[in-house]
Amino acid sequence: MPDGRFAPSPTGPLHLGNLRTALLAWLFARCDGSRFLLRIEDLDAAGSRSEHEAGAVADLATLGLEHDGPLVRQSERRDAHEAALARLVAEGRTYPCYCTRREILAEVEAAVAAPHGPLPAGAYPGTCRDLDRRRRAEREAAGRRPSLRLRAEGEVLSFRDRVAGEVTGAVDDFVIRRSDGTPAYNLVVVVDDHDQGIGEVVRGDDLLDSTPRQLLVARLLGIDPPGHAHVPLVLGPDGERLAKRHGSVTLADQLAAGRTAPHVLALFGASLGLCPPDEPVTPTDLLACFDPDRVVREPWTLPDDLVHPS
Repeated sequence: MPDGRFAPSPTGPLHLGNLRTALLAWLFARCDGSRFLLRIEDLDAAGSRSEHEAGAVADLATLGLEHDGPLVRQSERRDAHEAALARLVAEGRTYPCYCTRREILAEVEAAVAAPHGPLPAGAYPGTCRDLDRRRRAEREAAGRRPSLRLRAEGEVLSFRDRVAGEVTGAVDDFVIRRSDGTPAYNLVVVVDDHDQGIGEVVRGDDLLDSTPRQLLVARLLGIDPPGHAHVPLVLGPDGERLAKRHGSVTLADQLAAGRTAPHVLALFGASLGLCPPDEPVTPTDLLACFDPDRVVREPWTLPDDLVHPS
């Protein structure tokens, strides 16, 4: 059976929203009889911390979300990422981009009244797409270090998401290598999922719009893409995406407030319609009543008394 995975970034402690998504990824994999793999997405060398990686592994173990096989770190797979980049460059599907984020934003705002065609508002406007050799040399002489963008040619891709249904998105010329030389997320996630044999990607629906980009990368690299299930996020009491500012949002916070891991799992399970909120459960208990085709499609808003215990 194709495998599932959870792939956190070790730039901070996991919060309850991350852990609920991990539970869902575990449930999707286990209900299909698949393995559940763990990958640490630590390409951000400046922000990644070993203590956050260790904390993520410990949190999953505390909740009983055991993973199969060895832990994989994205930072240790640079050769595979560079090989994929080299192939796209050799096939003429890339170009250097010297734009700063501020310049891109200004150009997008200036063109806000112009027709966008199939591309979404805020898409990269193609400023550097057709620069000649002289203009590239001028920018490099000025000290600008280019990122590398994929020539998407305005492609429109569709896929069926197991939770969100039919999704169609136009692809702009997105970055596949950052200006510091680091391969970018939308490239490496495709390569890593393929090499790990991931058959279904379960992740937060904040990444739904990036999926057409990844499908295009997969096609250009001759990779059969995985299926997708984008699950709703967890929100704070104010209706905004859950964050540290909301209060007691980590597993450690909840344990310190007197809840046990089975109680936290019960809160997750209740938010998914799988159990009462006050009945301690194990992941296996939740698996027994989990139906991947009936996952709730609305975000879960944490009650104030959960993140601000008395």
